[in-house]
Amino acid sequence: MAVFNLTSSEASTFILTGIPGLEASHVWISIPFSTFYIIGLLGNFTILFVVGREQTLHKPMYLLLCILAFTEISTTTSIMPKALCIFWFNLKGITVGGCLTQMFFLYAGTMMHSAILVTMAFDRYVAICNPLRYTTILTNARIVKLGLVGLIRPVLFVLPLPLLLSRHPFCANHIIPHMYCDHMAVVKMACGDITVSRMYGLVAAFVIIGLDLTLIALSYALIIRAILRISSKNAHQKALNTCTAHLCVMLISYPPFFFSTLTYRFGQGIAPHIHIILANIYLVVPPMVNPIIYGVKTKELREKVGKYTCRRLSFCANRIIPHTYCEHMAVVKMLCGDTTVNNIYGLVMAFLVIGLDLTLIALSYGLIIRVVLRISSKKAHQKALNTCTAHMCVMLMSYPPFLFSTLTHWFD
Repeated sequence: MAVFNLTSSEASTFILTGIPGLEASHVWISIPFSTFYIIGLLGNFTILFVVGREQTLHKPMYLLLCILAFTEISTTTSIMPKALCIFWFNLKGITVGGCLTQMFFLYAGTMMHSAILVTMAFDRYVAICNPLRYTTILTNARIVKLGLVGLIRPVLFVLPLPLLLSRHPFCANHIIPHMYCDHMAVVKMACGDITVSRMYGLVAAFVIIGLDLTLIALSYALIIRAILRISSKNAHQKALNTCTAHLCVMLISYPPFFFSTLTYRFGQGIAPHIHIILANIYLVVPPMVNPIIYGVKTKELREKVGKYTCRRLSFCANRIIPHTYCEHMAVVKMLCGDTTVNNIYGLVMAFLVIGLDLTLIALSYGLIIRVVLRISSKKAHQKALNTCTAHMCVMLMSYPPFLFSTLTHWFD
């Protein structure tokens, strides 16, 4: 997939601008986006880890959750590393082949996400309307087959998008006013007749998503009909509660998708930076929120996650902490049983959070040094650097001891 049959534009490079008009604020804008991305990764990897470890969760519903989590990790990872490179390091270049590859994985992941939501709607329909036959209709093997169909469909329908574009030479200025290679943004740079590419993208999006929404609406119509036949109010409530998480996920997925797709084609009056920010929120917020929704609304999953994150382990050894305070690793070492999760989580969280902070600090000082070097006066140099002295001293007294203490406690 990385290499398409490109025209003479193969050696050329596109420039991703990030968010037009807000270039000066890219570093600050990166903070919420990187936070959403990291939280999304942690949440989805947690689901994959917990479901993989717990045999009792090897059921159709949780297998679908795993497929959804994997899809969301893949989709956000196809755009966020490059977007953060633009925000932090001003690395805006991307090859034509890289751009078309990113486009393929982005839209394939989006379409796969929709296919999983359809399968989840069918899962809820069978669970409510045919509960006695649920285990025979939706077996794990059948879920795997449905997952493969959901994977093959986006490959077949999305692959023509980059292939059609690869046949065109690219003219204009090769500047894409976006954080990633959006289909319509790339189409507008192609020379020649782009009617087929433009129409295929629009029709494919609305036919496939429209079909998925029709199937979901049909499933819920049958669910509502089955619920209305139940006389007990408690049974009503219980049946509806099983659908709440799925409905919430759909509400934060489909409306932003349609808004983003339509505004890019017909929303000339909307400011570009508004459209781009909303388009990216649509891609990073659902992967962050979906694990939280399913973790809160699904009791069995919530309990299993709690088993690994909040479990009460017994303490053995002599209960003596060789420290002046309750340091995390010193306490972990006194625990009985498997403490792998505690060890890894503490280490990863420390270095993710501190690593992000140090990256932003280094970026800030890189920009400061660049500005200072442009000043011709040595006195102005000295004055500018003096304003940073106190902050740099505080950092030198804070971060090295922290990193030394953390590493020695983990690897002594």
